[in-house]
Amino acid sequence: MATPNRAALINRVLKVSKKHFQPVPPTKDRTLFEHLLFACLLENSPHAAAEQVFKTFREEYFDWNEVRVSTIRELGEVTKPLVDGPEAAERLKQTLHAVFETVYQFDLETLKKQNIGAAVKQLEKLKGSTPFVVAYVTQMALGGHSIPVNRGLLITMEVAGAVSESEAKTGAVPGLERVVSKTKGVEVGSVLHQLGVEIGRNPYGPAARKLLLEIAPDAKDRLPKRKVAVEEPPPPPP
Repeated sequence: MATPNRAALINRVLKVSKKHFQPVPPTKDRTLFEHLLFACLLENSPHAAAEQVFKTFREEYFDWNEVRVSTIRELGEVTKPLVDGPEAAERLKQTLHAVFETVYQFDLETLKKQNIGAAVKQLEKLKGSTPFVVAYVTQMALGGHSIPVNRGLLITMEVAGAVSESEAKTGAVPGLERVVSKTKGVEVGSVLHQLGVEIGRNPYGPAARKLLLEIAPDAKDRLPKRKVAVEEPPPPPP
């Protein structure tokens, strides 16, 4: 039997994603800057939890500058509902600092006037802005065809054989946008994100294992394995 090509392997992941998850309609009327911050929260967490945390920041802080100057510990209290609360708090704070230090305000609407390539390059330069965040803003605010890929989805694609270990480290899935049409990008991005959240929250658990084997029944030996800590030998006696 011929080895499935990358597009076929990606389609296997899409098929299982659509079977188990329904697209979440994106929130409308957000600015590019707001999409940027929301993506920092959303990356590895459920959409509802990210919306809850975003709302808390909007309602309980005076403005985004107050969020920027707050400590990671303070922000971490707000981001507790997220799967990766501490990491999300760090991404958010770094991104706020990067935007403020770049344009001296919390407004990035001018990026919409540039061509997408130039705007994406500026987003990539912002500290705290991950490949997921850049892809999300490109898709939601710039009208580009770029599907966000989170940690769990990268694990899934690697187990399925759609990406190599080195490709997964780049934070992207080569060929994904060619497999998915632009008109379906937001819808497919949502279900893939949810699959990634489910896998990423506990890649070693039974729920993740079941989904991964449904996608790739022959992948038992490629499933994520916990790293076993190796104890260092005691120092030799004096």
